[in-house]
Amino acid sequence: MSFPVIDVDYEQPLAAADGSQSCDTRHAWARVPPEPGPAERDALKARIRRLLRERDAVMVSHYYVHPDLQDLAEETGGLVSDSLEMARFGRDHAARTLVVSGVRFMGETAKILSPEKRILMPDLDATCSLDLGCPEEDFARFCALHPDRTVVVYANTSAAVKARADWLVTSSCALDVVRALTAQGQKILWAPDRHLGDYIRRETGADMVSWSGACIVHDEFKALELELLKQAHPAARVLVHPEAPADVIALADAVGSTSAILSAAQRMDASEFIVATDSGMLHKLRTLNPGKTFIEAPTAGNSATCKSCAHCPWMAMNGLAGLAHVLETGQGEVHVEPALGRRARLPIDRMLAFTAALRGGRPVDHLVAGIGAA
Repeated sequence: MSFPVIDVDYEQPLAAADGSQSCDTRHAWARVPPEPGPAERDALKARIRRLLRERDAVMVSHYYVHPDLQDLAEETGGLVSDSLEMARFGRDHAARTLVVSGVRFMGETAKILSPEKRILMPDLDATCSLDLGCPEEDFARFCALHPDRTVVVYANTSAAVKARADWLVTSSCALDVVRALTAQGQKILWAPDRHLGDYIRRETGADMVSWSGACIVHDEFKALELELLKQAHPAARVLVHPEAPADVIALADAVGSTSAILSAAQRMDASEFIVATDSGMLHKLRTLNPGKTFIEAPTAGNSATCKSCAHCPWMAMNGLAGLAHVLETGQGEVHVEPALGRRARLPIDRMLAFTAALRGGRPVDHLVAGIGAA
């Protein structure tokens, strides 16, 4: 299938003076499938439903992909969620094939947790600027500069980087994990998102050195423009993902992961919200809150060509046609070398045990004791 190719215009995060914290996404690009017409959309959905049954497959879709893929996942017994819950759902589901609508690291994480299953993705080239900007070899050199630190990496990383870590975290559990590590006197090496790392450091007081990556979506939110939008909507509450810059986070009424943003929108006594995260979230926010208004936070100033275009170009590579194609042909399968997968699973399992203990009200001290640098 041949789709239009778009280049991603993105200003690079600054690296450290010694070059150890490299981040290079200058060659970012994406293929965007055309929007199907109503008849084609219905035909593709019917075809996908049939293929899911025939292939003993289940769909998992991220909140940031096209609404069609979110709705179809739920309509067919699958899941719409963040990357960790997608992988956990796939691990626990009886289906032999898991179809992941999202970006490459999500498919890899699903394969790591379910090595015996076939993991398919609509487009294996759909990646992530945080993943691209944290190459395995550069990250290994950065870790070697700080051998006394516990290595904590964000989910938005390759299997190889996960395999180098002591802990994997998502935005929903990062604060709890780093607080627990800090309480035990451990010093942190964080990667790859510098904004999320800075937010965690401010909230926990952790002794932390950080890689200098950034998400090309969240990095573009602008505090000045957000303040102007707040003035135009004085009753609106502001919901911000912690991958955004600090001056944007400072304007938030609620800061948190995708699931936390959903919860805040339902919980808060407000009818209007400004949302500073990927605009793919707006579909689920509006579906769950039909009486409320959700406004995209601005990503650039008045002189820019786009004031609110906060959507990941790689998430946009996921489409119904690509999904039907991989189910039909078996192409688009995710592979992780078994030994690498076993090593990468250790920090994931550590996180899962920690979060399960938290949810169950059980002590977590024994889950963090004795962890050293990877």
